[in-house]
Amino acid sequence: MQKQAIFQSKLLPYALVAPQLAIVLIFFYWPAVQAVIQSFLLQDAFGLSTSFVWFENYLELFKEPAYFAAIARTFAFSFAIAVSSLSFALLLAVMADRPLRGSTLYRTLLIWPYAVAPPVVGVLWVFMLHPSLGVLSRYLRAMGVDWNPLLDGNQAAALIILAAAWKQISYNFLFFLAGLQSIPKSVIEAAAIDGARPMRRFWTVIFPLLSPTIFFLLVINIVYAFFDTFGIIDTMTRGGPGKATETLVYKVYTDGLLGGNLGSSAAQSVILMVIVIVLTGIQFRFVERKVTY
Repeated sequence: MQKQAIFQSKLLPYALVAPQLAIVLIFFYWPAVQAVIQSFLLQDAFGLSTSFVWFENYLELFKEPAYFAAIARTFAFSFAIAVSSLSFALLLAVMADRPLRGSTLYRTLLIWPYAVAPPVVGVLWVFMLHPSLGVLSRYLRAMGVDWNPLLDGNQAAALIILAAAWKQISYNFLFFLAGLQSIPKSVIEAAAIDGARPMRRFWTVIFPLLSPTIFFLLVINIVYAFFDTFGIIDTMTRGGPGKATETLVYKVYTDGLLGGNLGSSAAQSVILMVIVIVLTGIQFRFVERKVTY
């Protein structure tokens, strides 16, 4: 028989969830409401004068070519970061799932990078690939590669993608490994008895059974690429060179805090939130259909 929890007081369940509800209300809903209100206002950098301008901040954004360039750049970054981090994490998880000596140590070491803060990740990769001080830059120059992400926008974008994907690989690896270990060994052994080779077993048996994990990580990685890469971009390139690495979340920061255009910055944050919500809804509406539970 299943045991049912019975609370002596009717207020106790509400008291238990109250701290979490308070955190969500204070740190998510309240700032979101403030951003929506601020997006309809025109305010100077010192907050001395404020006027209600309706949708003028949004209309000015849609007239700005640089904003559409930032949208396209953000989508490209998000796709590259999600695909690369998921692919390498799945490869590492498959290799770590094998019965190897010292596999526990390998798994622990592969999880460690997730504990590193995004700004620290940016500093680490700058030290490795700085055009004049980087350790790896010397080998690139020795191979004839003109490596200078401080001047080349494409190289700076590639550097951001590498650092952001490396940061997220360990998180994806943890879930992929858990998903692989939850697959019954009898199913894989039955496929082997039927004559399926390792690659065929992976694509026809293991990969479909990992689809719930892949779907979950796809949503998480898209949100990560849209928001959590701010610290990496700020410490590595600051949106440069020539705004080649300026994504939507970083443009909100530069226009609002550095440029003093608070109304436009708030409007950008609202649009960014809507884009992420729409992308998440599309994934649940169409991608989830192909998930095998």
